Amino acid sequence: MVRISVLNDALNSIINAERVGKRQVLIRPSSRVIIRFLEVMMKHGYIGEFEVIDDHRSGKIVVDLVGRINKCSVVSPRFDVQIQDLEQWTAYILPSRQFGYIVLTTSSGIIDHVEAKKKHTGGKILGYFY
Repeated sequence: MVRISVLNDALNSIINAERVGKRQVLIRPSSRVIIRFLEVMMKHGYIGEFEVIDDHRSGKIVVDLVGRINKCSVVSPRFDVQIQDLEQWTAYILPSRQFGYIVLTTSSGIIDHVEAKKKHTGGKILGYFY
């Protein structure tokens, strides 16, 4: 069986463990995109600490869950978003303007849509969480 999207598998395992009520979840395989996505989630307090385990294969990540995630998912295909279209995408994807974040991959790295507005840069949509 071939994995199509490693990020999608990781976010699905997080949301499934969150719905069951677990405190930790093991994500495998690991990738740099998953780690940066988790750093954005941790910065906004949606997950706790996470630890990257190097097993000399594909790697594993152990994530501490807080219980704040309602939904997190990948947007596929990775649509190009210009800075003036960012508000339309947030209205389209997120349930409200008060909470939730869209994660973008830009030339400044993997950041959320609020930081992309501050840096005045566009990019490609990776996913979202709220």
